[in-house]
Amino acid sequence: MWEETEALEQFGQQALVSLFVNIVVLVTVWWSLQTFKWDLFVADPDGPKAKALVILVAIAITHLVSSFLLNYFNWSTMLRHLF
Repeated sequence: MWEETEALEQFGQQALVSLFVNIVVLVTVWWSLQTFKWDLFVADPDGPKAKALVILVAIAITHLVSSFLLNYFNWSTMLRHLF
């Protein structure tokens, strides 16, 4: 019973860390994309299609970066089982 409670607590902690990392990375990516000159690639950079493109690019980059960071964190914590 104790092991089950401990495992569920670890899942909860992992979910909390994942949410925090994703939000921090999303804010950082959104902030950095604001300096990008979208008018070089999009005819109407203030239009709804351009805004949708910025949102999709931000989500895609956030997914890539946060997946890398969370995988790196998980793999580094698993190294303790090696020795």
